[in-house]
Amino acid sequence: MDNQIDWASLPFGYIKTDYNVRCEFRDGKWGQIEVSSDENISLHMAATSLHYGQEIFEGLKAFRGVDGKIRIFRLEENARRMRESAEGLLMEPIPEDLFCEMCKKVVKLNERFVPPYGSGASLYIRPLEIGTTARVGVKPASEFLFLVLVTPVGPYFKTGFGCTNICIMRDYDRVAPKGTGRWKVGGNYAASLQAGEHAHELGYSAVLYLDPKEKKYLDECGPANFFAIKDGKYITPASESILPSITNKSLMQLAKDMGVEVEQRHITVDELADCTEAAACGTAAVASPIGEIHDLDNNKKYIIAKDGKPGPVTTALYNRLNAIRLGEEPDVHGWNTIVE
Repeated sequence: MDNQIDWASLPFGYIKTDYNVRCEFRDGKWGQIEVSSDENISLHMAATSLHYGQEIFEGLKAFRGVDGKIRIFRLEENARRMRESAEGLLMEPIPEDLFCEMCKKVVKLNERFVPPYGSGASLYIRPLEIGTTARVGVKPASEFLFLVLVTPVGPYFKTGFGCTNICIMRDYDRVAPKGTGRWKVGGNYAASLQAGEHAHELGYSAVLYLDPKEKKYLDECGPANFFAIKDGKYITPASESILPSITNKSLMQLAKDMGVEVEQRHITVDELADCTEAAACGTAAVASPIGEIHDLDNNKKYIIAKDGKPGPVTTALYNRLNAIRLGEEPDVHGWNTIVE
C-alpha cells in the first residue's frame, strides 16, 4: 500500500489508514485505549453530539524529519486546547497524558503512512470527542467517546508558496461575541460554510471576518487566524471570539526570536492600508500569504503584496517553522515530540 501512494500528489483529504485509537468515558472514568481498524463508530441515534452539537476536535501533524525520525508538532499544546474546548461545551476533558499517549500510539501504528522527508506531505492527526449519551432534553452528556484518526495529506501549496486574495463581507458572522469562537467545535465551521462558499464563488480563497459585535475589528480569516506586518511589527487580532491558533502562537514566538516586535490587539479595517504583508495561519498551510483584501461592502481594495509575492517576514517565518518541524533547525522551544 505505502509504495503505491504518490506522496507528491496527495490531496489535503482523507485516505484510509490501518488503525485508529479510541477511549470511552463511562461511569465517571476513562476506560482502556482500544485499537480499531474499523472506520465506523456505533452511535445512539439520540446522542447529544448529533442533536446538541457536543462535539470538539483538534488538528495537528506528524512529519518525517531530515534524520528519519517522526516528529509530532506541539502535541501538548493541542492537548491543552482540547481540554479548554471540552470545558467550554461541558464535555469530559481528556487528561493530557491520555491525549498524548493516544496520538503517539496512532502515529506509531500507522507509521507506514507517514510521508517521506522531502515530499512536502505529512501525517494529519485528528483527535475527536463526541457526547454519546442518549438525550432528547437539552442537557450535557455523561458519556463520551474520544478517538484519534490519522491520514496522510499533501502539501497545502500545490503550486508553490504564493499569494491568494481574500474578501471582507459583513453579512456573515462566524460566531457570536460571547459564543463558542474560542473553542474548536464543529458548529463554528458549519456556521462558516455559507460565507466560505460564497467567497469561493466570487473567486476569493477565504473570508476575513470582522468582530461579530461592532464590525469594526478584524477577526478570523476563514478557518484560520490572521496576521499582518505593519511598521515592521507582527500584528494579530485579539478577541475572545477567535480560536487561539497554535500555529499563530508559534509564529509569534519565532517573530520575537527574529527580533520582530509582536502586538496582539484590536486591528481596525482601515489599518490594512498600511500593512506590507498579511497571511492566514493554521495547521494546514502554516502561513497562507495574502496578496489583496477586497472590502466588498465598501468596494475598496487593499493591495498588500505590491509585487504579488509573499513578503520577506512571512516567508522567513514559514521557512523557519517548517525547518523546526522537519528537524532541520534546532528545536530550541521544545515543540516537537519524537515518536520512538
